Parts: sequence; structure tokens; C-alpha cells
Amino acid sequence: MHHHGAGLRRLTKDDALVAALADDYTEASLSEADHQMLSYADKLTRRPARITQADVTALKQKGFCDAAVLDIAQVAAYYAFVNRIASGLGVEIESPTT
Repeated sequence: MHHHGAGLRRLTKDDALVAALADDYTEASLSEADHQMLSYADKLTRRPARITQADVTALKQKGFCDAAVLDIAQVAAYYAFVNRIASGLGVEIESPTT
């Protein structure tokens, strides 16, 4: 989150939101749909074997269509993949410049 926080800050211009997401997304002031999306992405990242149809259904109940659920899964999986490749190669993230 720290590495991508600067980009989120540029997009949202909301320092408080970025800080809240970095600290604990479950406590951030977000819509129910956004909370559900982040919970799904967190579970897919940390405990992928525990994802069930109920997780997908919960997203759909918050208004996400099939294409949006696919996008959420693909983005979460892509970031997990890239981060593991970088970690596996010992890549260090550059310090952000302002």
C-alpha cells in the first residue's frame, strides 16, 4: 500500500482516505460495495484456497456484475503474481520521490 499510496493520493486528492486504507481498510470510510470488494481481494490474496462461490455471490449482491467480479479477481491476482516475482528475485522498491 505504501508504494501505491502516492498514486492513490494523486487520483483521489484525499490524504485521509489513503491513510485510512494503509492503516486498516476495514475501518476506512467506504461504501459497502467497496468494503466487500476489498475483503474479497484480501481473501483472494491471503487465503485463495478459501474463496468460494459465496464470496462471488456477496460481490454480486453489492452490485458487481460478472465482468466487474472478473476484473477484481484479475487485478488482485495480477498484483499478487507481480509482487511474488519481485520478492522472489530480491527486487527492492525504490523510495518515492516528491
